[in-house]
Amino acid sequence: MVEILKGIEILDLSLYLKKYKTLIISDLHLGIEDSLIDQGILIPKNQFKIIKNKIDSLIQTRIVKTIVLNGDIKHELSRINKQEWEDIDLLLNSFNKLKIVLIFGNHDIIMMNILKNKGYYAKKFIEFGDIVILHGDIIPIEVYNKKVIIIGHEHPSIILTEGAKSEKFKCFIKGKWKEKTLIVMPSFNPLTEGTNVLNFKFLSPFIKSDIKNFNVYIVGDKIYNFGKIKNLA
Repeated sequence: MVEILKGIEILDLSLYLKKYKTLIISDLHLGIEDSLIDQGILIPKNQFKIIKNKIDSLIQTRIVKTIVLNGDIKHELSRINKQEWEDIDLLLNSFNKLKIVLIFGNHDIIMMNILKNKGYYAKKFIEFGDIVILHGDIIPIEVYNKKVIIIGHEHPSIILTEGAKSEKFKCFIKGKWKEKTLIVMPSFNPLTEGTNVLNFKFLSPFIKSDIKNFNVYIVGDKIYNFGKIKNLA
């Protein structure tokens, strides 16, 4: 078990809020296979099964009452492809006794009305005590009243090099944003590797400034605390 912050545990590519029995999953990007196929990249449509099996496995390891899907649930930006909606519908209907909280990301806006018609209401953020969870593409005023901010959106990863060999790993990063603790989550989808944090080129307004003092937690066969980014660059 690795706590990224007191009471917040890293579980593979997710976070677990122990006090609130809540599992946080970010950037599922369901339906990405159809998008890649449209680009001429042939790939089997098996990501949903992989993702669902991983979520089921995580739920078995902890007492989970709530699952927060933290934005970019779907992959396409300007449309909803057939696979996206089939996967989303299947996923949402598979959690029988759990509370599901949907946080919409910049990829999800186009499907908000469809979700609403099916009885699902997506939010800009959700609060758990001093913790606020949001996608991270915008900064709502409500974050200024919290001590801990958890975002996705950026898909942090890191490339480690040893001799001629380089390998890319998904990672969590943790640091300070306006004296608050900021945690950035990796994408839960195996195909979305993400942004190399050593390049210092980011999308989220939360990490546009210097992140050299952020800590990196690499997700491999277990969770590795690699220390500060400035010592890895």
